[in-house]
Amino acid sequence: MGMRIGELVERFGGQLQGDPDTEVRSIAPLERAGPADISFLGTGKLRAQAAHSRAGALILSPLDEPEVAGSHEGARILTGNPYAYFARTAQLLAPKEAPRAGIHPSAAVHESARVDPSAWVGPHVTLEAGAVIEAGAVVDAGCYIGREALVGEHTHFFANVSFLARCVIGARGVVHSGAVIGGDGFGFAVDEGVYIKIPQTGRVLIGDDVDIGASTTIDRGAMDDTVIEDGVKLDNQIQIGHNCHIGAHTAMAGCVGVAGSAVIGKYCTFGGAAMVNGHITIADHVHITAGTLVSNSIAEPGRYTGFYPIAPNAEWERNAALVRNLSSLRARIRALEKELKALEGR
Repeated sequence: MGMRIGELVERFGGQLQGDPDTEVRSIAPLERAGPADISFLGTGKLRAQAAHSRAGALILSPLDEPEVAGSHEGARILTGNPYAYFARTAQLLAPKEAPRAGIHPSAAVHESARVDPSAWVGPHVTLEAGAVIEAGAVVDAGCYIGREALVGEHTHFFANVSFLARCVIGARGVVHSGAVIGGDGFGFAVDEGVYIKIPQTGRVLIGDDVDIGASTTIDRGAMDDTVIEDGVKLDNQIQIGHNCHIGAHTAMAGCVGVAGSAVIGKYCTFGGAAMVNGHITIADHVHITAGTLVSNSIAEPGRYTGFYPIAPNAEWERNAALVRNLSSLRARIRALEKELKALEGR
């Protein structure tokens, strides 16, 4: 179903330029949008493209409006954060599945498990003893919910999620296929070259409004719990080790790895394939760029980078040789400085 632009502005705010009765039915990129679509301009580099877009409506910032207004014939919504406005609009216009409720006949539900009548438990789901599925939650085909685990209200598990014993996730979460939450942490003691497993008896506690990507793994704590606070967003194929604590509204891109017992603050971001050592603490509002290894604690907010830029192989090898010899070069420079100072003294 379509929506009037005027309705969007009434709901989300912004300054409307153009006909409030313009109706849009879907989201589309600038180059492909037509009269029934709404698009957005997220960067000033695309102003010319936006100006000539056939989109029925555009979402853009007031800074971009003067250059776009002269050529664009549709309606425009001016807002300070076009990307966020676009996201909210996309949620409204995205196709919706019909609500589902009940338990599929093929599901294996323990007699002590509790499923709210408004929740959906799909085909071949397993619910172990004491598991709880709260109101409006959706557990799709092939999921495994361990004993005494709790899935919060309106949380959606896509197919084949493993949510192991005593783990908890709050309301409105999204967990994508293949995620494993509550697997054993990597805990072993060594005795004369033999690894002795340490039982992992903690849980994973996940807050509200958390998104977890496909094939991401979050290990249960060894004795205490692994904690993921409200609003955390985890991309695909992320590893969170045992006893980690991830602060509210922190976001991690694909293939990030966090070793055990790391404590990460609120509102942090991690680029793809960033790595975090175990037993360190990262402050709130820290932003780690892609491919960076965080080897020590970070006490101050800011943007941090720790990788060597790509270069032709021969050049990289020459530079690597220099890096390996920096300590000896430093010693030689200090010796020369000492000799120079002695000469100046004479």
